[in-house]
Amino acid sequence: MTHAHIDLAVIGGSGLYQFPGLENATRQSVDTPYGPASGDVVIGDFAGRRIAFLARHGESHTLPPHRVNYRANLWALHHLGARRVIGVNAVGGIRHDMGPRTLVVPDQIIDYTHGRYTSFCDVEGAEVRHIDFSEPYTSSLRVALLEAAKRADIAVIDGGCYGATQGPRLETRAEIARMKRDGCDLVGMTGMPEAGLARELELDYACLALVANFAAGCGDEAEISIEEIFAHLAAATAGVPPILAQLLKS
Repeated sequence: MTHAHIDLAVIGGSGLYQFPGLENATRQSVDTPYGPASGDVVIGDFAGRRIAFLARHGESHTLPPHRVNYRANLWALHHLGARRVIGVNAVGGIRHDMGPRTLVVPDQIIDYTHGRYTSFCDVEGAEVRHIDFSEPYTSSLRVALLEAAKRADIAVIDGGCYGATQGPRLETRAEIARMKRDGCDLVGMTGMPEAGLARELELDYACLALVANFAAGCGDEAEISIEEIFAHLAAATAGVPPILAQLLKS
């Protein structure tokens, strides 16, 4: 079953398990060639448009980052008719101006993950495609997201390099120091292979990163508390619906 039209698909990260303000919502369970998605895709009306929402970790956060079925998730959204996807990702801040509760629209990625299915080519008989990934996020969608945030009067930082780590553990100080030397501004666990798979499906894809904490060795605290992370995430997540409402109005 395919839907004729979805204006935007949103993949929710840690702290965003339901989409607030979604009306006339229906749930779609999609059988994919890659196994089950993280859960049902919830389709409904928001800001006068049709959106599809999928909780990346499952609606009760049961899937750690390395066990998320990224291929099934993106295939399901594409199958239902989505052509634009916003990935909402909880991250740690490495750059000094990317502290807790900051919103960032990154423009680059370094992939440090391993052992994940990173391509739709990973199945017998599939055509091997070498996608151009020099700009990992769709420029037009990034610009639209930044303009939407401006109209919503919510501060976001334009650009930055997202370093994708394996997780689910947080990183050591030495790992973060290496990532900083590599040029990473943010660290997260779910940015890849999601962005690469979106490109293989020719989806427009951009990331809205919500900073939950300073990465190891980048802030004042000796230890990162999970309670604090979720408090910061809840505050940052409040900015997501108004930004997406403006994006849909454009």
